Amino acid sequence: MPALTSHHSLPPFPSDVETAPLVSISLAKLEAGDTDESAAFFVACKRLGFFYLDMIGSSLGETIVSEAEALNVVQKEFFELPNSVKDIYGRPHLHPFYAYRYNEVPSTDGTSPPLRNFENYNLRKDDILSQCDRLACHDLILQHQSLFERYVVHCRAAIDCLLEHLNTHLQLPEGTLAKLHRIHERSGDHVRFTQTPPQQFDEQRARRAEHTDFGSLTVLFNWLGGLQIRTADTNRWVYVRPIPGSCVVNLGDAMVTFTAGILRSNVHRVVPAPGAQAGFVRNSLVFFTRPEDKPMSDDPQEEMTSDEWIMKRGTGQLPGVFTAKGFEPAAFPLAPSAAYPVKA
Repeated sequence: MPALTSHHSLPPFPSDVETAPLVSISLAKLEAGDTDESAAFFVACKRLGFFYLDMIGSSLGETIVSEAEALNVVQKEFFELPNSVKDIYGRPHLHPFYAYRYNEVPSTDGTSPPLRNFENYNLRKDDILSQCDRLACHDLILQHQSLFERYVVHCRAAIDCLLEHLNTHLQLPEGTLAKLHRIHERSGDHVRFTQTPPQQFDEQRARRAEHTDFGSLTVLFNWLGGLQIRTADTNRWVYVRPIPGSCVVNLGDAMVTFTAGILRSNVHRVVPAPGAQAGFVRNSLVFFTRPEDKPMSDDPQEEMTSDEWIMKRGTGQLPGVFTAKGFEPAAFPLAPSAAYPVKA
């Protein structure tokens, strides 16, 4: 689909690589109330917690794809800025989480400055929609303010559709999940830019990056491979193939908590892309939906607001993953500086 996405400009995903068994769910059919599609969606949320959301045939979906392509251009421009400029908007001095961050490795010649082998930039929804005092950001972000606003509103519209179907299948009172995720209430929703240069596969680094998302629903656009999920039946790591015209959606820990384990938040990680794609800079665009800033537990001694949960999980203070057994601390905990150093 060269007219809608830029996947055709990159090497194809290799055909000889084992891929994850993600089902494809049509947003257009969900919008139309198709009962069979809705049932397949609910099964995917229970069994794997990951699925493709096919945007084709939906006016909303195709608009989101177009906006994602435009934001991919913006993020590439941002990451091309001098490091000294990007660092102005970095952790922890700007914000402990909603800011730019990077990881670096020594240069190959041992004398040049260290190389940045991972970068991302979190831009919170409440800044974009002017629902709080805005954190400082580069003029490049402000120049595309309207694009960010449209993308956030449209992603949330698609997510609201998914929440409505989940609400029905869970037999909850009407609007229960929607009331936990109101777009104009303060929450941890945010857009994330991510960039990784070509690099060698490192199993130890990959193991450190294993995680579950700690929000509600994640919308991911990838142009290259690299995302891997761990299968529930074999515990093997398999790649998720990028599909033009589709995003990857996965459930986070909040949905496991809200449903007492009915829904699944699957362990995943990001590694170098396979095959010929490995030689290219990898960008991904993520929209994270989090619950509103409300307590996550009814136990006063364990009570933690959504914002507190996000800050602890997002800054490495609460390492671990959600599995069928509940929250499990990381088997190989690292100090935050070892995996993703906090840079001023």
